[in-house]
Order: sequence, then C-alpha cells, then structure tokens
Amino acid sequence: METNIGISTDNRKAVAFELAKLLADEYVLCTKTKKAHWNLEGADFYSKHIFFETQFGQLDAIIDKVAERIRTLGHYATGSLKQFLELTHLDEITEDGNNSTTYINELLSDHESIIIHLRENIHRFGNEYQDFGTSDFITCLMQEHEKMAWFLRSHLHQN
Repeated sequence: METNIGISTDNRKAVAFELAKLLADEYVLCTKTKKAHWNLEGADFYSKHIFFETQFGQLDAIIDKVAERIRTLGHYATGSLKQFLELTHLDEITEDGNNSTTYINELLSDHESIIIHLRENIHRFGNEYQDFGTSDFITCLMQEHEKMAWFLRSHLHQN
C-alpha cells in the first residue's frame, strides 16, 4: 500500500536515502562502541566498561528509531553489513590501543561527525523535502549525540 503522509514520493525517497546513510553511521558507531566495551584494558577498566555498555545501549535504541523512521516513510531499512559499510561516512578501522583514552577520542570524533551531518540536514529535510517530521526527528537525535559526546569529552578533561 502506498504511503500517503503529505510528502511526495520523490521527497520521501530522498529522505529515506539520507536516513539510510545515517543508519549506517549509527550502526558502525554502535559496533565501535561495543568493541571498546569488549576490548578495553587498563586501571579504569570497570568504570569505562560500564560506561561504554551504557552508550552502546543508547546507540542501539537510536538505530531502531532511525530504521523505524525509514519504514514510516514507506521504505525498507538497510540491514546488511556490506550495505552499511558502503553507506557510512565513518571509518570502520580503529586506532591501535585498547585504553580508554584511545577509544574515547575515536568515539568522540565519530559522534561529532554525526552531529555535524545531522545539523546540516535539519533545514534541508524541512525546507527542501517538506518533511518537518524527519527534521524534528533528527534534531532530537542530534541532541542525543551531543549529550553522548559531552559525556565522552568529560572523560578526557584533566583536573
């Protein structure tokens, strides 16, 4: 059945494609966060292990929201690792080192990259594609990533 929500077919398709790229970014970031959770070593292991697990859970919830937004627009969500790696703008390869500082710096950089990408699309989705719902949706996602980035950044500050 055709989706009839007041957004043209072409605009829904364009937004769904941009959201597919976001979904890929979120999936790659989630995987990298889980890797940090699994492979972390050092004196701060336990606290950062729990911290990364918390952020992994938040990202997993975001992934579900993005996929459901794509479905709301009448399109299917990407679901293969190959497609995610083709669509993401994040680097899958991580730096060497299993310490918290290395992981935090890398994850922070990825969050900031996603924040910038989201910010660039807020007005585009609303104004160009007449999809103010997705514009609002990614504004909320941007705020979630800003908070997660703040938490990561806070672990890097020395007293």
